[in-house]
Amino acid sequence: MAQAAYRRVLIKLSGEGLAGEDGFGINPAVIGGIAEQIREVRAMDVEVSIVVGGGNIIRGMTAAKEGMDRANADYMGMLASVMNAMALQDPLEKLGLSTRVLSALEISQVAELYIRRRAVRHLEKGRIVIFGGGTGNPYFSTDTAAALRAAEIHADVILKATQVDGVYDSDPHKNPDAKRFDRITFDQAIREGLQFMDQAAIALCNENNLPIVVFDMGVAGNLTKVVGGETVGTLVTG
Repeated sequence: MAQAAYRRVLIKLSGEGLAGEDGFGINPAVIGGIAEQIREVRAMDVEVSIVVGGGNIIRGMTAAKEGMDRANADYMGMLASVMNAMALQDPLEKLGLSTRVLSALEISQVAELYIRRRAVRHLEKGRIVIFGGGTGNPYFSTDTAAALRAAEIHADVILKATQVDGVYDSDPHKNPDAKRFDRITFDQAIREGLQFMDQAAIALCNENNLPIVVFDMGVAGNLTKVVGGETVGTLVTG
């Protein structure tokens, strides 16, 4: 088993990443594969936390553009992220891993209410903590929630799982000449408006000296390589 480069990590998963090629909803095979990769990391004696988005069910900004009240749409997105957290919890538990879903919204029947000290204690006991409900406030993305939770629990790094192999200077799906970065600074990301996370999340990571690794989790073994300190994807630092 590879030696871990980090003691405590926060993995940021997009809601769309749980849908696979379906593009919408929850694909059991996809979340099963994600759970397997997380089990490998947990076996390295790494404390694992996760923030999951809700875009496979509803995206608040998209719904707002179509006429829905933005705050209402964002709350629906938060509820969607709790659903995704529960969906991810299921295959992790079936693999024999101990988990807790902590929600920024009070939904006591299905999740514990997020309390920072409680989250840290769960991690110290070896439980995988899945954060749902975003920040609990509208107008903030789950990227910002990931940066906030990572700072609060003193994570060593945010592992931003995407469907591309790092950060590019433009959309590689639209521009075949897009340049991929092996390493960039937060200031460069903000200055050039790079779109791997929203600007508020990047600024929060910058203020708290919290590095981000952007990588393709669709490639089996990449998560373990990143946690092991191998150069995979793009490292974003101060």
